[in-house]
Amino acid sequence: MKFFICLNIFIVISLYSFAQPAVTHGACRVSGKVLDSASGQSVAYATVTAFFNDSSRVAGGAITDEKGAFTIEDLMPGTYNIKVDFISYNAGVKNNIVVTTQKPVAALGNITIAGNSKTIKEVTITGSRNFMENHLDKLVYNVEKDITSQGGVATDVLKKVPQVSVDVDGNIELLGSSNVQVFINGKPSTMFDNNLAEALQTIPASQIKSIEVISSPGAQYDAQGTGGIINIILKDNKSQGVSGNVALSGGTRLENGSANVHVHKGSLDISASLSGNAQLKGTTPTSLNRTTDSVQLIQNGNGTLQKNNYRAQVGMDWQISKKDDITASIGYSSLETINDGAISQQQIAFYPAYSDAYTVRNAQNTLIYNTLDWNVNYKKKFHKEGQELNLSYQSSYGTGSTHYEQNQFYPDSDNDSLLSGAKGNNKPADKETYVIADYAQPIAKDVVINAGVKGSFSRINSYSDHYLLDPASDIYSFDYSQLNNFNYNRDIYAAYASVTFMLFKTYNLKLGLRDEDTKISLTGDTGVINPSYNFLIPSAVISRTLPGNQTLKLSYARRIQQARYNKLNPFIDATDPANLVTGNPQLRPERGQNVELSYYKFFEKGSSVLVTLYYRYSADDEQSYVLYYPTLNVGDSVYKNVAVTTNVNAGTQQVTGINISGTLTLSQKLEVRGGANLFDKYIQSSLVAGATSNSYNYRININATYQFNKNLIAEFFGNFNSARTEIQGKFPSFTSYSFAIRQMLLNRKASIAFTTTDPFNKYVDQLTDVTGQNFSMVSDRKIPYRSFGLNVTYKFGKIEYKEKKQEHTDTSEDQ
Repeated sequence: MKFFICLNIFIVISLYSFAQPAVTHGACRVSGKVLDSASGQSVAYATVTAFFNDSSRVAGGAITDEKGAFTIEDLMPGTYNIKVDFISYNAGVKNNIVVTTQKPVAALGNITIAGNSKTIKEVTITGSRNFMENHLDKLVYNVEKDITSQGGVATDVLKKVPQVSVDVDGNIELLGSSNVQVFINGKPSTMFDNNLAEALQTIPASQIKSIEVISSPGAQYDAQGTGGIINIILKDNKSQGVSGNVALSGGTRLENGSANVHVHKGSLDISASLSGNAQLKGTTPTSLNRTTDSVQLIQNGNGTLQKNNYRAQVGMDWQISKKDDITASIGYSSLETINDGAISQQQIAFYPAYSDAYTVRNAQNTLIYNTLDWNVNYKKKFHKEGQELNLSYQSSYGTGSTHYEQNQFYPDSDNDSLLSGAKGNNKPADKETYVIADYAQPIAKDVVINAGVKGSFSRINSYSDHYLLDPASDIYSFDYSQLNNFNYNRDIYAAYASVTFMLFKTYNLKLGLRDEDTKISLTGDTGVINPSYNFLIPSAVISRTLPGNQTLKLSYARRIQQARYNKLNPFIDATDPANLVTGNPQLRPERGQNVELSYYKFFEKGSSVLVTLYYRYSADDEQSYVLYYPTLNVGDSVYKNVAVTTNVNAGTQQVTGINISGTLTLSQKLEVRGGANLFDKYIQSSLVAGATSNSYNYRININATYQFNKNLIAEFFGNFNSARTEIQGKFPSFTSYSFAIRQMLLNRKASIAFTTTDPFNKYVDQLTDVTGQNFSMVSDRKIPYRSFGLNVTYKFGKIEYKEKKQEHTDTSEDQ
């Protein structure tokens, strides 16, 4: 019903604007693509200007995108001269371009421009792209002006992305949904499947070029992720010669370093990068108070957290010919997280007899995960513009371990008495392979058909062991009763087709249908589970460009969320024997439907605004859930007064909201960016009869930059996430703010920046209130978030432009 309401709103607004005279508003446009005459490659960020044919007056203009494409909108019917300008190139000109009310679109095809010098050394090209770009099926956030994230990681950048929110632990949401699929350069990784929040911290902010937000993905994308897709685009360089950069950051909380180098010679481009980051050890005070009818548990203590990550990648792009291109890359990522803590515990029993016991627990939990990703892609272009074939083979292999060790004792001033202890290991090996074929075929003017097939094959083998401590001998013995082998195999066979076309010369439409057939086999000590699913995933987006750089867009997509491996694995993490954590092999896929209506306006001086109304429905909603047991038998171990956190299909969830994002250019020096996401979340539980949850949530951020001069800039960023209400209770709000100032040096080849986060608050307070069957629990973490840091970067490079060699037809010199 809400989809049809949005559709009616869209039609009413569109028809109203469509009824206005096209000539009055300037509904004509000119499009094309700018290429280097020597290499045939696209020229990004070139300036394209339309002049009136009878004078030097400017009628309109545009900047080419990453693929060299441009469109000059809102032209009146008439005759124009088109000029292309770019640094170190001769201007390109197309004269006498005619547009009329009968033929309002002039497609110029390729415009080639030639370099005006054979060799230019150490050229620095500066420019400013729009902070936010609104495309037919995605939103693009450009990171170039972001300085408060310097020295940080991907999650620091994501906090500023429209429609995205990040909590204090690095967990991300997209328009109110946490089930988000994340890619790097359009490709998945096993690292993200194992622990998304931790994996994002292996990517330094200094290596990120842009972030694409695809909240209602089309048929060409995997159906995985009811919340949508976030695609992180890393920096690249297609300029001839050798170029690169080095960045180092040091601080009180975070350390970061990265290096990139690009070598581009003729048709071959090779790139390499190496980065590493560390979160220094910090102390987190914690507390917990859990009450039942018969017993109360009180915990107080301190934990320390330390992280070490690094990432290396090598990539290659070989343009065999103007029609054939091969790209390949191989990357290795590693993350390590170590938690240590000492907790004092008081357990007060009320029934059947009063008792009061004090214990102390020492524990350590370590997560290590390593991933090797590689891919090979082949692109074949045909004579017809827009006709191309893409073939891709991708593979990701990950290995890791989760290890915990804990012991408990009675504190005694004379002689501490050891009570119990245990340790456990979980060692998964994860291999994922993807084979993809995609074909695009223009069949008429402004009509393109895409079709493709994809095979996805996942193989995860996990081995878990458990050891119990004998307090008398202080020796750990193997517990065969908790030995667990868990194997997860998943094959997905997908086929899709979509069509993009113009309707009434006014509306841009993209309609798609994807079919995914999924076969899963889960085997382990708990038995065998063999679920199979077939999903039909329709998608549609309709867009209308209005006069004055305005766009109205309506989209619909069906999505699914198949549980990640770590949420299925039945391995029991007993770091805290009073609060166990485990996976649930019985999880069913969450099924969702997304509807969005958005309005985008770009103003001449660089300001912009995006308003999105959205509705999301999820069945078999996947949530974290806490169950309380007075007594729980696990193998030969007996846990008393224990809470178990796992993942369940909680019921249905409906989210209705509005997101407002924008940029306000107040002057040439001052720019303000920000966003607000307000939504209502309604959950109807299938676990407890009649249980519902209804809550209003909001996320607000603001970013202000002031350019003192061309080399000195300062920035402020503030972020607030309201408390989140789920089916079992309330989870904490999150507030943070950052300051940064950056000075460019050495003719803008180097920079130095000072950054600070939460300088006036030692801790971020995270209070959680959960109520379940037969228990209530309040817990608190005081996370040390304050930091001060210094970032230094240096860019180097040489750019060469060479004229295209003339074809040699006289063979006499070779004889």
